[in-house]
Amino acid sequence: MRPETSTWTPPPTDPEQPRQMRRILRLFRPYRGRLALVGVLVGASSLVSVATPFLLREILDTAIPQGRTGLLSLLALGMIASAVVTSVFGVLQTLISTTVGQRVMHDLRTAVYDRLQRMSLAFFTRTRTGEVQSRIANDIGGMQATVTSTATSLVSNLTSVVATVVAMLALDWRLTVVSLLLLPVFVAVSRRVGRERKKIATERQKQMAVMAATVTESLSVSGILLGRTMGRADSLTRSFAEESDDLVDLEVRSNMAGRWRMSVISVVMAAMPAVIYWAAGLALHFGGPAVSIGTLVAFVSLQQGLFRPTVSLLSTGVQIQTSLALFQRIFEYLDLPIDITEPEKPVRLAEVKGDVRFENVAFRYDESGTPILQGIDAEVPAGGSLAVVGPTGSGKSTLSYLVPRLYEVTGGSVTLDGVDVRDLDFDTLARGIGVVSQETYLFHASVADNLRFAKPEATDEELVAAATAAQIHDHITSLPDGYDTVVGERGHRFSGGEKQRLAIARTILRDPPVLILDEATSALDTRTEHAVQEAIDALSANRTTITIAHRLSTIRAADQIVVLDGGLISERGSHEALLAQDGAYAALVRRDARMKPETDAPGTTDPASPRSGGGSGGSSTEAPVELEPTK
Repeated sequence: MRPETSTWTPPPTDPEQPRQMRRILRLFRPYRGRLALVGVLVGASSLVSVATPFLLREILDTAIPQGRTGLLSLLALGMIASAVVTSVFGVLQTLISTTVGQRVMHDLRTAVYDRLQRMSLAFFTRTRTGEVQSRIANDIGGMQATVTSTATSLVSNLTSVVATVVAMLALDWRLTVVSLLLLPVFVAVSRRVGRERKKIATERQKQMAVMAATVTESLSVSGILLGRTMGRADSLTRSFAEESDDLVDLEVRSNMAGRWRMSVISVVMAAMPAVIYWAAGLALHFGGPAVSIGTLVAFVSLQQGLFRPTVSLLSTGVQIQTSLALFQRIFEYLDLPIDITEPEKPVRLAEVKGDVRFENVAFRYDESGTPILQGIDAEVPAGGSLAVVGPTGSGKSTLSYLVPRLYEVTGGSVTLDGVDVRDLDFDTLARGIGVVSQETYLFHASVADNLRFAKPEATDEELVAAATAAQIHDHITSLPDGYDTVVGERGHRFSGGEKQRLAIARTILRDPPVLILDEATSALDTRTEHAVQEAIDALSANRTTITIAHRLSTIRAADQIVVLDGGLISERGSHEALLAQDGAYAALVRRDARMKPETDAPGTTDPASPRSGGGSGGSSTEAPVELEPTK
């Protein structure tokens, strides 16, 4: 049930708020020179604008009554010059402050993105993509007004208030006291409103993150396919409408929180000129010191000038309170612990030979969780091949992800060329280890750009050589735009087999000494699998290869096969040796043989253009043994 605004009690002051404010101020530290210039412009602008009422007093009390036209002209020109200078200074300070604010937002976005790039794979498996996107887009975007204009507004209005109060005291201290009697009450009210809006802003940003996640998941190509084929389009729309309705409620509450109280402040301050005239009249009536017409008009002009910056200053305080909720969400991401870090003095291998060894390896996702792997010992010499098979949940993919440090071992070690991978620099790992998984990811860019993601400096000839080795060059050249063809969102303009071969070509271009094949053909039909397997064979030549097997026919020639069961190695040996043992591996082979048809269906071809080349979109001629899906 939604809380009633009228019955909500504001929370006590957040003890973390001073620390957060100091942290926010540190964001502006690199730009303190430009901010100092803004301060100078603001101060100068405030002083110039305050001079106008004094010029007005001289016009009313001296120049007009005494008929001094020359003085009158000078004073009038002075008022015009004051307005011009104030406007010029205002434009300059807006330019500088907006530039600084946008640079601060750039720094925040980059810092969050860099932090997320360094998070382990485990973080992304438990975090919705839309949530991550919302932090970068909505939360940082929501702070734009704060970092681009609030700081300048705060300095400008504060300077204006101080200068105006000093000028008012110089004109008449008694009228100044009357004008400022209610100011402490106004400050207390604005702080209360700020706390209310901060709480609502936190709820609003969470709801925006939920909506972003829903849009990302349900409006992707895969989401649309799933929704349509499951007949859930209408229910997804209703669910989104409910989430949007909740956001509407939060937006209204955020905008209306304290609105009546702030309106009362505006009315009171707007009525202050009448109070000033009344007070001056009473003072004269009861024999007090007379106030000249010029002084009275100048004072009211100052008092009216005080109204705008004071209300703006109070509103700025409310905005800062609200923005603290957004900063807090961003700081949560910036403070995320990085599970996998590069050592202080990393080892860099000039050349990776490809010798991989698992020594008593253990892994669990958290300290109190169930072990996923334990006591794993295996060795893959440079240029050798290791195949890993086992039932669903046995830890096959997890084991392979320990080599490039996508996950971190919790026991034992994984070494590359005799060096613990935890001691290697990230560049050596990225340069030495390539991964081809079942779920191929392609960017919404051209074929050439997707291939060059592995090697940005690759020449056109190198692209062609890699694509030819992966048996996808002929298909690419048959497309209207060739290598400039845009692959579409997640590569959905290409079939499963074509995407897989593009991924293989991308890996060939990078030329890693160690290759990890994670269920690389499990989603393909038999005929497409054969074509992709030929490309994989070309890729695997003269490389250390670790294959996570789904179809056992793809790993018969492996130098060594290990069978995982419950995170432990239950069997190991060559294909022939394991068959002779007649254990778990032999049982899997027999099951695989029973599920495979005697012959492929006659006339089976890969799906036609634009998805020619085979793919998971066509009907399969084989029902594969479902040993374990990816991960």
